[in-house]
Amino acid sequence: MDTQTIERTDADERVDDGTDDDTPKFFHYVKKDKIAESAVMGTHVVALCGEVFPVTRSAKPGSPVCPDCKRVYEQLKK
Repeated sequence: MDTQTIERTDADERVDDGTDDDTPKFFHYVKKDKIAESAVMGTHVVALCGEVFPVTRSAKPGSPVCPDCKRVYEQLKK
């Protein structure tokens, strides 16, 4: 299964550390073929954990990954 890590845009996923940094707390795994469509058209994607959101940015190497998405992905690899 092709997946890529992307940001969830809900306010719940943002770190509130008193700064104006809009870095998400977690990035999520979604189907790779849906990322470009969402980024261009504004459509929503569904993460492996079930979260639904539009793609607004890609994760950088080392970015924190949603633990639920990671668990589901690991189970799919078996």
